This record gives sequence, structure tokens and C-alpha cells, in this order.
Amino acid sequence: MSEQGRDEAADAARGDAPGQAKAAPSRRSVLGWGGAGLALGAAAAGGTAMAMGSGSDMVSAASAGAAVPFHGEHQAGIASAVQDRLHFAAFDVKTKDRAELVTLLKEWTEAARLMTAGHPVGEGGYGGLPEAPPDDTGEALGLKASRLTLTVGFGPGLFAKGRFGLEGKRPDALVDLEAFPGDNLDAARSGGDLCVQACADDPQVAVHAIRQLARIGFGKVAVRWSQLGFGKTSSTTPDEQTPRNMMGFKDGTRNISGTDKAALDKHVWVSAGDGGDWLAGGSYLVARRIRMNIETWDRTSLGEQEDIFGRDKGEGAPVGKSKERDEPFLKAMKPEAHVRLAHPDSNDGATILRRGYSFTDGTDGLGRLDAGLFFLAYQRDVRKGFVPIQRRLAKSDVLNEYIQHVGSAVFAVPPGVRDKDDWWGRTLFA
Repeated sequence: MSEQGRDEAADAARGDAPGQAKAAPSRRSVLGWGGAGLALGAAAAGGTAMAMGSGSDMVSAASAGAAVPFHGEHQAGIASAVQDRLHFAAFDVKTKDRAELVTLLKEWTEAARLMTAGHPVGEGGYGGLPEAPPDDTGEALGLKASRLTLTVGFGPGLFAKGRFGLEGKRPDALVDLEAFPGDNLDAARSGGDLCVQACADDPQVAVHAIRQLARIGFGKVAVRWSQLGFGKTSSTTPDEQTPRNMMGFKDGTRNISGTDKAALDKHVWVSAGDGGDWLAGGSYLVARRIRMNIETWDRTSLGEQEDIFGRDKGEGAPVGKSKERDEPFLKAMKPEAHVRLAHPDSNDGATILRRGYSFTDGTDGLGRLDAGLFFLAYQRDVRKGFVPIQRRLAKSDVLNEYIQHVGSAVFAVPPGVRDKDDWWGRTLFA
């Protein structure tokens, strides 16, 4: 690809017309040709990834290092092919000024356009005043876009009366989650007015993205809690090998495919008739930090582990079947088996799109691993998706002996940013 062609590919990822002036230099131009070995990574990996399916923002998992299109009907990072790494952050809004919050969301949107295309924020530390901090902290300079996606959500607190005049726009489906049996929630790891989900194939790219947004929001928002994740535990690309969770079992076998438009429309995307017209094209996100009792699980027999899940550990086949994707026969499983209880047929058809990650955050001070699953679930209506499923699991799932929900949050995820003049939350604040 020629130099001009590479620049045009980068422009396309940002939504610019070929040759249009950029708001900031590309990483290649910032580093100069001395860093060409790093800067040409996106082109060598196949350039900008093209969207697949009907507006689902799916990208080929083979396009490692490429840029996922930022603009679209839906936000990227939901039905997109799941990346390898996660940095999730929930924010408390500190400003009391609605106009200041709107300005921040516009600034965040522009920064996201740049970073998801592989560009630094602003001048990237070059060309500014030496007496002032650089516009970009610089740790991602020279790195590929790494399929970075940034997905924003609005928590219930943003709609509280007397804050920003949004109390009449809170959708009915943005419910405060009930206290489920067995929950041991840490308030310091729960809730939030805003959330940003950063997914990428390079952990430094994901961490950099959250760092930049937190820096831009200094004084207006503050990080309430955050979570790093690795080893995706669900996939939206069923043709790929199903990933495994920290318990060693395949997770997400029957997840919604990112190219299945009918299933996404039915179970994930909010429609104008669902209430809260500003959210049409968006979704609802439930985030749960689930601690696993790793040491106890590791001393449990293989047979018992397989009975608990309702699948064999090697192939991932449901009880009585030979292949992972064979249709499960639920009655062949133990009544309290996880797969049986979570299956749509056991929950009046309730279906969610899972996008979770494993985590390990050192030890708990008693020599036990602080590890588990950071569960992320997108759905069209929380009341018809996560809530009925979790009610059943919390009541009867034998897996509860080995796990505990310690963090929780729910967010309304607005529709995608349509073009360069659009911004996160425009439909809500307009």
C-alpha cells in the first residue's frame, strides 16, 4: 500500500473523507519514519477492518491490529468480535453543570474517534508548549489500533431528580438491580453514573484509552472503580474456538453471533417502541464481578465439576452428547446444573449477549487468588434478560458453592455515533 493509501485508510476509520485535514497526526507521522517498523503494523495486518453483517460492526478475528469502524448505527464493542483484553471503568460525575457534562461527552467522543483509529489524542505530546502537559500520555505511540473499541453507558444515577434534568428520560428497563440471594456486593466496586468499556487485543492500548478519558474528564468525573480483564470468556464469532473460563470450562458456546441480525434485533438492540426513544439502536449492559473460590474448585473431582456445569470439560459437549455444539438435552442434566438453569428454555426464552473476561487481581491477603469472571451482558431489556436468569441461578445453581457476586452495575448504552458531527449521548441530551 502506498503512503497516500495508508493515510486514506486511517481517514476512513475516523469517518473522514480521503485527504480531509486531520484533527491530530497519525502515530506514523508523530513518530516519523524512524519508527516505521512499528507504525506500518496496521497496514501489514490488513489495514482497516471492514464491517460485516447488517450494521453489527463485526470484524474478522484474523484482522489483528486493524481498526474497528467507530461510526455506525450501534456502538462498537457489543456485537463486534470479542478482543483479548479489557479495561472497564465506571465514573462518578462530579460536575453539576449540564453544559459541562455535554462538553465532556463531546470531547470523549472525539478522543475515541482518534484512539480507535490508532491515532494519539490531540498533538500526542508533540508541537505543544513544553511548559504544559502533553495532550496524550504517549504509552500507546507506535502501537497498532489493536481492534480497540470504546463503548459508553449511562447509569441510573445520571437520571436522578435535580441533577441534569434527565429524570423524565430514564427508561423503565433501566432498573436498579435487586439483591439476589448470595450477593456480597462491595459498594466500592458497584454502580456508577457513566461507564466506558475498552476492549483491544493489546492490554496497553485498552489501558491507555481509559487513562486518556479519565485525564480529559479530570475535575468533571472521577473513576469510581475499574476492572482489567484477559482471556475473553465469550465469543460473538461461533466459527472460532470457544474460550474457557478460569474454571477450565468452555464459556459462551450458545452466545449470540455478531452476524445474526435477527437475534440481535430480538434480544440485544432497543427499538423505538420499547420506551425511551433516545435509546433506540442502543442496549442495556449488566456488569457483575464474580469471585471464584479457585482453591476449593481445584480440589473438586472432575465428575462433580462436569455435573455442576452440565458439560464435559474436554470437548464441552452437553451431557449425553458428543460435540460441543450439539443441542443440549436439559432433562439429562442434574436439575441444579448451570447449563440447564441458564438455558433460554428454562427462562421463558430469556437470552443475553455475553461479553465477559477472566480476571485475577493478586491475592486476598489470606493466600487465596482474587480471581474469577468479570461478567458483561448486553440485552434489549434487563427485566426480561439478566434478571429472570439470575433469579433462577441464584436460587438453585450448585455452582454458587464456588462463586460469589461481589460487584454489580447496570447501564443504558446509547446508540452508535453516526458521523463526525454526532457524539455519545446526543439523543439523550438534545
